[in-house]
Amino acid sequence: MTHDAVRLDSVTRRYGSLTALDGVSLSFPAGTFTAVMGPSGSGKSTLLQCAAGLDRPTSGSVAVAGTELTGLSERRLTLLRRERVGFVFQAFNLLPSLTAEQNVALPLRLAGRRVPASRVRQALGQVGLADRARHRPAQLSGGQQQRVALARALITRPDVLFGDEPTGALDTRTGREVLGLLRDMVDREGQTVVMVTHDPVAAAYADRVIFLVDGRLSGELTGADADAIALRMTRLEAVPC
Repeated sequence: MTHDAVRLDSVTRRYGSLTALDGVSLSFPAGTFTAVMGPSGSGKSTLLQCAAGLDRPTSGSVAVAGTELTGLSERRLTLLRRERVGFVFQAFNLLPSLTAEQNVALPLRLAGRRVPASRVRQALGQVGLADRARHRPAQLSGGQQQRVALARALITRPDVLFGDEPTGALDTRTGREVLGLLRDMVDREGQTVVMVTHDPVAAAYADRVIFLVDGRLSGELTGADADAIALRMTRLEAVPC
């Protein structure tokens, strides 16, 4: 039976007089790939940050893998993010002085946990970089660096992987390779992926696309191709404020 990897109930996030999210209720079932889209300033990144426990809602509740985040202390919230949540961003955020395998092992080392070499090799193997373990970031292409970042996010075996424009800094071909890798992880390994993107082609890799406008949900598409997603985005962006 499918359960929710992440659930938001009536989540509102205000920054002073600005309402970035306005009463959003949404669930991300385990083992699914969801893309989040919307015009600039629609609340996409705020939604991701609240869902991942990087930001606290002004009101409402967020649960990750069945654990309610609202009442957690900063320490417990940090531990939950470290153990149950993975992050991949547009910037690769690799440490240039460390090799690929050292970068991948970093989250476990920071958590004070033993890092089995076999676990690191497995993570690099998942992203097709088993033969680049000893290379430093400067010796890797942009796509390879993002694959290392992906392996680093997966080393803790997270319940959910969040991506904020993860292919935004990559060329078209390399970006498609990374998206194919994410799709494969969902299909073959049951990984849950939530990705913010502005690219309809990237969003078409997802099972469903959630649309936000002015901090509110504005519908979704399931199993849509890039043309249908682009058309929906064009209509959303044409709506006067």
